[in-house]
Amino acid sequence: MSEKEDFLEEDLLLEDENSNDEENSGLFEHLNITVDKKQEPLRIDKFLLIYRQNSSRNKISQTCRAGNVIVNGNPVKQNYRVKPGDEISVLLTHPPRENVIIPEDIPFKIVYEDEDVLVVDKEPGMVVHPGFGNWQGTLVNAVAFHFQKNGFTSDLDRVGLVHRIDKDTSGLIVLAKNEYALSFLAKQFFDRKTKRLYWAFVWGNLENDEGTIRGHIGRHQKNRMQMAVYEDGSQGKHAVTHYKVLERFKYMTWVECKLETGRTHQIRAHFKHIGHTLFNDERYEGHQILRGVNLPKYKQFVKNVFEVLPRHALHAHTLGFIHPTTKKEMYFESPMPKDMQDAVEKWRNYLQNS
Repeated sequence: MSEKEDFLEEDLLLEDENSNDEENSGLFEHLNITVDKKQEPLRIDKFLLIYRQNSSRNKISQTCRAGNVIVNGNPVKQNYRVKPGDEISVLLTHPPRENVIIPEDIPFKIVYEDEDVLVVDKEPGMVVHPGFGNWQGTLVNAVAFHFQKNGFTSDLDRVGLVHRIDKDTSGLIVLAKNEYALSFLAKQFFDRKTKRLYWAFVWGNLENDEGTIRGHIGRHQKNRMQMAVYEDGSQGKHAVTHYKVLERFKYMTWVECKLETGRTHQIRAHFKHIGHTLFNDERYEGHQILRGVNLPKYKQFVKNVFEVLPRHALHAHTLGFIHPTTKKEMYFESPMPKDMQDAVEKWRNYLQNS
């Protein structure tokens, strides 16, 4: 994820913590939706949290208490249960950010598509969603063009992005093509019922073949561009990462990661915390030589690997979910991208010849 993308706020439902009600005489509508007829009764704070995952339940509750969450024309409290056909409006004290999706003819790889879902294998380097500094050239712009070109119309007023991966992370993403599919899939991600495995290269030789990393993840106190791990739980959110070693390269290890939670930069922060930063992860200082020997030949070798893999080594390898309409389990795998495969081959050759 780029520095600009890291601070995206266009999807937030709630007003800025620094806003002063006495200085904002007007209210602006940030959301207006009609609840799908298949929606089951659900507390409105949880419904909104699922609908816009970049928000928080605490801030949604604050907005409810302020009387700015309107259902069928009346303010509701956070324990109101959403029903099919409800018209929900969220009013905030600041104007919504302009976020018009411009369709762009940008190639991307489609793994699967039907009337409800679109599964994409994202290339590294592509920002997923428009935001400050990246209003164009994103995956969402490309998908919007794909829909337009094929005459697809939807009840969504935007491309139905269910989840995201960082700009420089490659691999699988699922998008919804209608409101019901968006809600259905978003709840699976919220409840951690999807099946996702990541591949990562990390510096060093991990002691165990399998393991679990636990520690709350929150914004780093000094470097605001990083996330940090707080073992005592005093800050951040609960996070658990399970890993399994797939191949060892003496000074680098290929691991498979399964996330029990889904925090920002979870894999990157957790592995840095245990002393095994992701290979070539510039944000977390993994672009330096962190393991190995102090010899010119080795330094040049690592530089060559950095050149074939010019980003952090993280790939969303698998994606499994229950289909919103058929209710059948869908499962997809993305092969290792060329830059990571080239890096593997270089490490194998280096070890054979050293």
